[in-house]
Amino acid sequence: MTTPETVRSADGTPIAFERRGEGAPVILIGGAFNDRTTVAGLAGVLADTHTAITYDRRGRGDSGDPPPYEVEREVEDVAALIDRFGGRASLFGHSSGAVLALEVAASGHALDKLVAYEPPFVVEGRARPGEDLVDRVRARIEAGDRDEAVRLFLVEGTGTPAEVVDGMATGPAWPWLTGLAHTLPYDLTICGQGNGLPDGMLAKIAVPTLVIGGGTSPEWMPASARAVAEAVPGARYETLEGQDHGVLQHPESLRSLLTEFLG
Repeated sequence: MTTPETVRSADGTPIAFERRGEGAPVILIGGAFNDRTTVAGLAGVLADTHTAITYDRRGRGDSGDPPPYEVEREVEDVAALIDRFGGRASLFGHSSGAVLALEVAASGHALDKLVAYEPPFVVEGRARPGEDLVDRVRARIEAGDRDEAVRLFLVEGTGTPAEVVDGMATGPAWPWLTGLAHTLPYDLTICGQGNGLPDGMLAKIAVPTLVIGGGTSPEWMPASARAVAEAVPGARYETLEGQDHGVLQHPESLRSLLTEFLG
């Protein structure tokens, strides 16, 4: 990981970021289990036409994390980056990072365009997470049981089958997941109790918006993306064929859609 630049958020928290390319700025916001390195591939794709900004959300990588956590502080983090790059930018958000991007847009910050990839609201196709899930995940973290915190998040929060999680727990990526377990309550808080569709918040968005669902994702994910596109005034929905929720591992697949929409 290269040495990042730093911007101070409204509460003084240092937010670490990197930039690539030249042109209109686009800030890339990862979801759960992500830091600035996991969106670096997409930054490389966009750097041909834009200044692509990757950053560590608070609590991750080189960014600070003073308590207590509030979604408003994460909105202010993005606003600080927007200010750093001239007062206007576009946003790309993935998963809970897409929900954060939608929150920024609804808060009225100066945005050019907004792209949301599979914001994980639950509108059909699976049971909603329990409203106390964030409290139970937080309790496991406070007890020092990061493995169980990750299990709870994946099985109940994302609908991943328990047997799949069991297999993941023996794989090489598990330490990465448990290393970021302390940030899972942040993602759950951003998505709201039960991951219900926040119609009121979405109706406030007045930014040109593209919402994307993966053609091979579990159906509840593109269903959420379509519902978001219907709730955001004037938004457009697109299916990215051949891709699922792990699209950040295949960033080239996003090139055509994003460069056409972002301009």
